[in-house]
Amino acid sequence: MAATNDPIRLELMKNAFAAIADEMAATVVRTARSSVIKEAMDFSTGLLDLKGNLIAQGLCLPVHMGSFPPTLATVLEKFAGQIHPGDVFALNDPYVGSGLHLPDIFIFKPIFYEDKLLAFAAAIGHQTDIGGRVAGGNACDNTEIFQEGLRIPPLRVIDQGKPVEAFFDILRLNVRVPDTVIGDVQATIAACTRGERGLIALAKKHGADTIAADMAKLLDYSEALTRAEFSAFPDGAWEFEDFLDDDGFSEDPIRLAAKVIKNGTDITVDFTGTSRQVKGSINLPIAMTQSCVYACLRSVVGPNVPTNSGFMRPIRVIAEPGSIVNPTSPAPVAARGLTSMRVTEAIWGALASMLPQKVFACGAQGDFGVTIAGYVEKRPFVLLEFLFGTWGGRPDKDAIDALSSLAVNYSNTPVEIVEREQPIRIEEYGFRQDSCGPGKFRGGLGLVREYRLVGVDEAVLQVRSDRQKFRPYGLKGGSPGANAGNTLRGFEGQTSALPGKFMRSFKRGECYRAELAGGGGWGDPFERAPEKVLEDVTDEKISIQSAARDYGVAVTADGALDMAATSRLRLKHRAAE
Repeated sequence: MAATNDPIRLELMKNAFAAIADEMAATVVRTARSSVIKEAMDFSTGLLDLKGNLIAQGLCLPVHMGSFPPTLATVLEKFAGQIHPGDVFALNDPYVGSGLHLPDIFIFKPIFYEDKLLAFAAAIGHQTDIGGRVAGGNACDNTEIFQEGLRIPPLRVIDQGKPVEAFFDILRLNVRVPDTVIGDVQATIAACTRGERGLIALAKKHGADTIAADMAKLLDYSEALTRAEFSAFPDGAWEFEDFLDDDGFSEDPIRLAAKVIKNGTDITVDFTGTSRQVKGSINLPIAMTQSCVYACLRSVVGPNVPTNSGFMRPIRVIAEPGSIVNPTSPAPVAARGLTSMRVTEAIWGALASMLPQKVFACGAQGDFGVTIAGYVEKRPFVLLEFLFGTWGGRPDKDAIDALSSLAVNYSNTPVEIVEREQPIRIEEYGFRQDSCGPGKFRGGLGLVREYRLVGVDEAVLQVRSDRQKFRPYGLKGGSPGANAGNTLRGFEGQTSALPGKFMRSFKRGECYRAELAGGGGWGDPFERAPEKVLEDVTDEKISIQSAARDYGVAVTADGALDMAATSRLRLKHRAAE
């Protein structure tokens, strides 16, 4: 059956491709071993055509969408004319196409039908460990990529159905938790096999040539939809800047400058003016920078636009080589996830001026990466967690508390899983009162998570975090959210503040406390309905003192509104302004 311009057929095929990618994602969840993949869902799946265009992405991490095409391009270049049925390819080198970091191992499987190469199934999983000087592969105090772990160039890891044992032997010898890592790699391979079966079933029904034509039409259709959405946006240029506290070596702040330029149906995001690449490992490779741009722009167009390379065609990214958003080798990149989140916040800040009724204030996104690692009776253990906090206030609603950013779709690891699998006890996991940025629509509450080492005498605690100096911004008169913080509590209860980025010894009985920043508010907090403020006080999200200070709302000690006192407070505030 030949592909046509029938819109109903195109919609059906779009959904069929997306369903295959989602089935691949479900396969990873069912078969992976690590909590970072099976619980937190730090992975992605997709289908790509013969040219390396993304056709569909599973319901995983939006910031991975731009990394599949350039990574597959390196495989196609190296193995041109040498790709066979049953092959599987892998790589993780951030300076050879992928644009991520060493813990993210890409898997690609060619899909053949009737001896003809039809497409590629792809998956990426964040591995619990990748070797290197610091367990977890996420340390921010490396100074060159050679310290960060095992670097994998484009390799054939299954040769016409037969595993290349040398690859798995090297992986097994270079990571601290080989059963977990190899199990997760095999889970992504299984997902690609699931994708292969799904696409072959479609080809049997419709024919290989028809499927290829459908893919090409879907890309054109996505581009047309995207351009139609962009055409409704105003023309012009909008700029915003946000800052990282530091890189862990220098105390100098790091500037992320984003300029969104809209002209007709094209959008350019220009990072000129962004700081140069830094000594520490928070440099962000260019493919990930591009993915951040795609994820942010995808969030402001309609849900009917397919997530594929057609969507990316009207978008251009400018990032100067040697900058923190386009580093050059051998710059370290292990903790680049921190910078990726700040890049999205800078882009959304610019988009907030362009589309003020679409974009929310700044949230607390993935600033915390926590690794606790050591040995239990000579057996290595690695706890790797990325803590996501909350949204900022929205143009018409309060923030959603305890929800990860639109850019990542991340999930938390339940306390019970951590305590079952690791020699760690979670002493507290909950909200921080008064951490939300005041606004007509308030920001989300920051989270707190406290870890106590209980099962071993000593471990290594490594943290990369931020927002101790620069708070999540508010919009349209909203106030910023509370700062983040790190605290260590000793055996006798004494506490000490820790910097945002550090590695130290962690002793049995000590507690490490991560306090995530709160989301920024949207709109003037003195325009917030007093009843909503009272509700937040009743729910213990804000204190009586915050209600009066930040919102001009008087709440009595027994939890009732004092409207007369509220009127006086708000009149006094307006007079002061």
